[in-house]
Amino acid sequence: MTSANTKTKSTASANSPRPFQYPQPGTALHCGMVSLEPLAKRYGTPLYVYSADQIVERLGLFQRAFGNRDHLVCFAMKANSSLAILKLLADRGAGFDIVSGGELQRVLAVAPEAAGRVVFSGAGKTQAEIDLALNAGILQFNVESEAELLLLAARAKKLKRKARFALRVNPDVFAETHPYISTGLSEHKFGVGIGEALAIYKRAASNRWLEAHSISVHIGSQIRSADPFGAAIKRVRNLARQLKRVGIELQAIDAGGGLGIDYHLGRFDAAAKVAEYAAAIEKGLGDFEGKLLVEPGRFLVAQAGALVTKVLQVKKNGKKTFVITDAAMNDLIRPALYQAYHEIAPVRPRSGKAKAVDVVGPICETGDFFARDRKLSPIEPGDLVALLDAGAYGMAQSSNYNTRLRPAEVLVEGSKARLIRRRETIEDLLAPEIPA
Repeated sequence: MTSANTKTKSTASANSPRPFQYPQPGTALHCGMVSLEPLAKRYGTPLYVYSADQIVERLGLFQRAFGNRDHLVCFAMKANSSLAILKLLADRGAGFDIVSGGELQRVLAVAPEAAGRVVFSGAGKTQAEIDLALNAGILQFNVESEAELLLLAARAKKLKRKARFALRVNPDVFAETHPYISTGLSEHKFGVGIGEALAIYKRAASNRWLEAHSISVHIGSQIRSADPFGAAIKRVRNLARQLKRVGIELQAIDAGGGLGIDYHLGRFDAAAKVAEYAAAIEKGLGDFEGKLLVEPGRFLVAQAGALVTKVLQVKKNGKKTFVITDAAMNDLIRPALYQAYHEIAPVRPRSGKAKAVDVVGPICETGDFFARDRKLSPIEPGDLVALLDAGAYGMAQSSNYNTRLRPAEVLVEGSKARLIRRRETIEDLLAPEIPA
C-alpha cells in the first residue's frame, strides 16, 4: 500500500498514521477500504470524509495506556462535534470534555447515558449553561475563577443539586505551540494561579452545595513533547497533597488534553506518542491514587479526516500558479488562521514533474489559501485533491462566509461509507432570517 504523501513511499497500512492510502500504484486515494472518487461523485464536493476505524483505534490507545489506573478518556469535542462521531466514541466508553451548553446538548442527543462522563470546561459559562449541566448530572465543572465558583454554588443551591467541581489551575508551564492555542501561562485568560488555588478550595469547603472533586489543568493544544504535561501534573499533584493535609481529599485529577500530531508527517508513531505521554503523566502523578481524567481531542480525530475538493481552475499570474478549488477558508480555516500546514494529496495522481503552486479557494480574501509555494505533481481542472489531517478543527470551525454552504460529511467504517451530515441548502441558511 502506498501512503498519501507527496514523496509517495511504500508503507504497511497498519503502521500508517493516516487511513488515507493508495492501495496500489495507479489507483485512487482511499479512506480505509473505500475509494474517495465514488464518494465525491455521490455526495459532491467539498466533502469531509472520516475513518471510524482510526478514531476507535486512537481512543483505544489512550484507554490501554492508562489501563492500570482508574481513568476516563474524555473526548475534547470542540475538535469535532459530529453527532455520529460522538455516538461512536460514547458507545466505546468515552467521556466528553465540553465548552458550551450546545456541546452538552449534542452529547445528550446521542448518548444521554454519557452525561455522567461529561466535564464542563470554558472560561465563560452562563447561568443557563450551568443549570443545564446541573440538571443533566454531569461528572464535574472545570471552574476557571472564584466568581464562577460562587455562581455555580448559587445555582446548585437554587436547583438543590450538589455540584462537583475542579478548579482549573494555571501551572505557568511553557509548552511550545502556536501562541493562539497556548493556555498554560499566567498571561492567559484561563484558570487561576496555582498559588491561589489552596485558599479558594478552603473557602469552598464550607459550602454544602459544592463538592471539591478534582483539580484541572490544560496547558495548550498541539503540544508535541510529553515533558510539559509531566511538569504540569507534578505541580497539580503537589497541590493535591496540600489539600489533603487540610482535610480536602480529591477523587480525581484532570490532566486536560493537548497532545499533538505531526501534520508534516516525517516520522509519527501514534502508539509510541501515547505511551510517552502516559509515562510522563504517570510519573507526574506519583503516589496519587485517585481517578485520572484525560481530554484528547485533535489526537483522536485529526488524522482520521480529510477534506476532499475539486479543482476549478489552474491559473497563472506572472510567475505564480494558482490551483483554485471549490473548498475555501470557510470550510477549513486553519491555514488562514494559524498558518497551519496540511498535506495535499491528489485523489488520482498524474505523472509528471512536481511544480510549486498556491492552492487557494474562491473566497474574496487573499488569506483564502490552503498552501503557498507547495510542490505538487501536475493538477488539472476537474481533478480531486484531499486536504489531509482535517478531522480536527475543520468542520467544527467552518462558517457560511460569502454565503457558502457548508460541506457534507461521510463516515467510513470497514468497507462501508455513510452520510452523517447532508450538505446545507440555501433554504437552511436563509430560514432564521427576517428580511422585513
